[in-house]
Amino acid sequence: MHFSIHKAHIFKALSHVQSVVEKRNTIPILSNILLTATQGKLSLTATDLDIEIVETVDADIHLEGALTVPAHMFYEIVRKLPDTATIDIEFHSDNERITLTSGRSQFTLPTLPKDDYPLMISATEGTEFSILASDLKLLLDKNKFAMSQEETRYYLNGIFVHTVSDGDDIGQMVGVATDGHRLAKCVLTAPHGSVGMPEVIIPRKTVMELRKLIEDVAVDIQVNVTDTKIRFFMDNILLTSKLIDGTFPAYKNVIPSSNKRSVIVNTKSFISAVDRVATISADKVRAVKLSLEPNKIILQVENSDFGSAVDEIEAEYQGDSLEIGFNARYLLDILAQLDTPEAQLFFGEVGTPVIIHNKGDDSALYILMPMRI
Repeated sequence: MHFSIHKAHIFKALSHVQSVVEKRNTIPILSNILLTATQGKLSLTATDLDIEIVETVDADIHLEGALTVPAHMFYEIVRKLPDTATIDIEFHSDNERITLTSGRSQFTLPTLPKDDYPLMISATEGTEFSILASDLKLLLDKNKFAMSQEETRYYLNGIFVHTVSDGDDIGQMVGVATDGHRLAKCVLTAPHGSVGMPEVIIPRKTVMELRKLIEDVAVDIQVNVTDTKIRFFMDNILLTSKLIDGTFPAYKNVIPSSNKRSVIVNTKSFISAVDRVATISADKVRAVKLSLEPNKIILQVENSDFGSAVDEIEAEYQGDSLEIGFNARYLLDILAQLDTPEAQLFFGEVGTPVIIHNKGDDSALYILMPMRI
C-alpha cells in the first residue's frame, strides 16, 4: 500500500476515529486503526468491539491495499506536522512496517495484519429514517448530562430513545436519561419513518462520540435501528454501535403529577444565586436549602467547617411557605440546560421531586430529587 494525503484531509478524520480507541487494550489489534486505500479514497476504521467508526477521505492512491497502525501514535505524529504538510505513507512487506514521510521528517511504525482486525457486521434490517442534525443535537444535549456512570446499573448508562404515536406516522421521538438523582426528558416531532422503531438505550460512549461527530454537520443524518445495534451515517462518516441490553425503568412513574406550586424565576439570576451560596457547601454533600416565600426564594447553605451563606432572589410565587433541599451541582446542571430568560419550577411536598423546564415549554423537562437537610 502506498498513498499521499494532505494533513488537512486526514487530520480531522483521524481525530474522530482515534478517540474511539481505548488507551489501554488487552487485545493488541484494538489499539490500531485500519487504513484502507482504494480508488482515490482512504478509509479509516476504529473499533472497541462495541462501537465502530469508518470515515472516508480523498487521497492520492499510488498502490491500493490495507493495513493497521497504532492509533494514538499515528494521530500524535500527524497532529504535530505543519498544517500545510503533505504526508506520504508506504508499506514495506519485508519488515511489516510503514514509513511516514513529510518534508524532512520520517517515521517508521509497526503494523499488524489487516485480516485480524475485527469488523462489526452491518445491520441489514431494521427501522430506517433520517433526522435533522439540529434535532439529534438537541436530543443528545438535553439528556447526556443526566446519564449514569454506575456500572452496577448499566441500563442507566445511556439515553433511552423511543417513539410514541396515536396510530399515525406523526408521533413523537422521546429521549430520556437518569442517574437516579435527576431525570432529563426531551421530546421532538418524530422523523418520518421512525414511528414504531425499537425502544433502545444508546450507550454513554456512543452518545459522546456521536455528539462530537455531528458538531459541524448540517445535512440530514441517516439512522438504522435494530434491537441490538444502531447506525448513523452522515457525509463520509459511518458510526455503528451496539445497544445496551437491558430494560430502562418506567420513567413516567417518576414524573410527579400533583406538583401545584408554580414558581417562575429569572434563569440567570437563579443560576448565579445557587452558584454563589454553593461556594461554601461541603464538597461531597453540596446541599442547598430553598425557602419559598411569596415573591421570593431564599437560598441557604450551612457548613460546620466553613460557615454559612444566604442569598435571595425575586420570583413569581404566591403559594404557602416551603423549605426543600437539593444537591447544588445537580440543580446547576439542570438549570444550565434551560435556554429561555425565565425558568418554571413546580414543587409538591417536601419529599416530592421538583419539575423544572423553560417557562411555558415542557418539551425539555427535568426532574430533580430533593435532599434531606
